[in-house]
Amino acid sequence: MKHYQAWCFDLDGTVYRGETAIPEAVRLIGQLRDSGSRIFFITNNSALTPQMQAEKLMRMGIRAAPEEIMTSSIATAGYLAGQYGRMDVTMIGEEGLREALEEAGHRIVTEGGEAVVVGIDRQISYDKLAAACLAVSAGAPFIATNGDLAFPDERGLVPGNGAFAGLIGSVTGVQPVVIGKPESHMIAEIARKQGLRKDGMILVGDNYETDIKAGLRFGIDTLHVDTGVTRKEALAGHSEQPTYSLRSLSEWEI
Repeated sequence: MKHYQAWCFDLDGTVYRGETAIPEAVRLIGQLRDSGSRIFFITNNSALTPQMQAEKLMRMGIRAAPEEIMTSSIATAGYLAGQYGRMDVTMIGEEGLREALEEAGHRIVTEGGEAVVVGIDRQISYDKLAAACLAVSAGAPFIATNGDLAFPDERGLVPGNGAFAGLIGSVTGVQPVVIGKPESHMIAEIARKQGLRKDGMILVGDNYETDIKAGLRFGIDTLHVDTGVTRKEALAGHSEQPTYSLRSLSEWEI
């Protein structure tokens, strides 16, 4: 098995399920750090700030620093600023998205936004959805942090951001620009900031449709692990295969 300079781990379904760590992932990450590999965490979950995400990982026994975490919120805020400049934003989302947008210079408004940004929101309401639909119908750019219809927690699969964005798209007839995986914005940003070569990077994830496709699109090696959304047996139906596929991360040899 190849030695990689930088490992990019998906979180939900790969490193943990909800609030429960996956022990094999915890052990591998520790072993990789001890061997000198660099570790990064890439998540479509827009709810947590990097600091909050790092603290969550630390509670699970995983060493992590905020600067090692790339969220779809950070990538979304940067995309919006790069494409349109600083804007008034109608937002559906939680603290991670709010912080990322404000740190990028955007202003959060409750209605009439110049852009609509949708992330996971566990306090979703009819009024929030209505305001987003009205702004999109009026011509505001429509950005989704990610298109995940569902994500795994300790109870099983629960609704993801893609379900909310899909509702808005159905009402308005406008489909969002999606920033998170399977798009490669987050991986590209890590590579750019850290000066990493593609041949020294690997992406680890459980979901073929998001994690593995993101790595394939960016052109780096990928490792599928059968601990979340995509079962190992289902990989045979895809024309492009991950570089590796394991039942558990305990199978990886350092």
